[in-house]
Amino acid sequence: MPRILSAAHIAFVSLGIIWGSNFLFMKLAAEWITPGQVTLLRVVAGFVPLALYAGYKGTLRWKHLRHFHHFVAMALLATALYYLAFAYGSSVLLSSVAGMLSGAIPLFTFGAAVLFLRSEPITPRSITATLLGVVGIVMIARPWQGVEAGVSLLGVVAMLGGALSIGLSFVYAKRFVMPLAIPSLALATYQTGIASLLLLCVIDLDGISALSHDTTAMLGLVLGLGLLGTGVAYVLYYYIVGQLGAIKASGVTYLPPVVAVVMGVVLVDEPIHAMDLFAMVIILLSVVLLQSARQRSTVSPRHSEVASSSVE
Repeated sequence: MPRILSAAHIAFVSLGIIWGSNFLFMKLAAEWITPGQVTLLRVVAGFVPLALYAGYKGTLRWKHLRHFHHFVAMALLATALYYLAFAYGSSVLLSSVAGMLSGAIPLFTFGAAVLFLRSEPITPRSITATLLGVVGIVMIARPWQGVEAGVSLLGVVAMLGGALSIGLSFVYAKRFVMPLAIPSLALATYQTGIASLLLLCVIDLDGISALSHDTTAMLGLVLGLGLLGTGVAYVLYYYIVGQLGAIKASGVTYLPPVVAVVMGVVLVDEPIHAMDLFAMVIILLSVVLLQSARQRSTVSPRHSEVASSSVE
């Protein structure tokens, strides 16, 4: 058991760092191609090595096709819609700001778990945590300043939409996908393959070759967003959801906001404001409160029956 937990937490940290770097890579690529094209290329770049490796390992099975509807749902929630929303948000926001907003994912995961898993008690602490998260998001968006804030409200809405999509996917995966006992490598391959087909049907490819003009942006998309941020990330994603549960696994989003801020400021000299940093701290604090509220309710004798059937 200790070895499993250790491996799960290593995967947890690795996924957080990978996802945190994605915002900068999306920003660089979006300077040459559309957010939809960024999404399509990263998903395809992630799917190809996954499919090759899954074929080599022999993890793909025809019998898995009877669960095709679940693969489609995950392709939409955890890949196509999520990546499209984040790609657009990253294209109109600073990569550091986009990364900070991604910290709201556990808030949406909690709401989805309350609604669909019925294992998340609503307590004063969880309500306070959710309200704190909302305050942090509003502080980053600064709607009272209008265009003078320099923050695209559409970009903020897109980031929150993406956070909602991936938040729902954590719960969907735990409730419907993980009980299937299909290897993580196979799940990630089906998910990215179906997402690639869906995106190919709706994304305009005109001008997509412009990315080749910037080697750094192209490598960042293919290797950073594709191979690591999509292919490797989803193997890690399914692994930690299976080992840690939906709520704890969603806590991986503690790391991306911090990683995104550091990379944006250090690597591309993005400006950062004190209010933004304070807002990020508030969002992360809200997530910590949310997690602690759940842990307290789980160990409470009064909730022992609930805890035994929870996502953990």
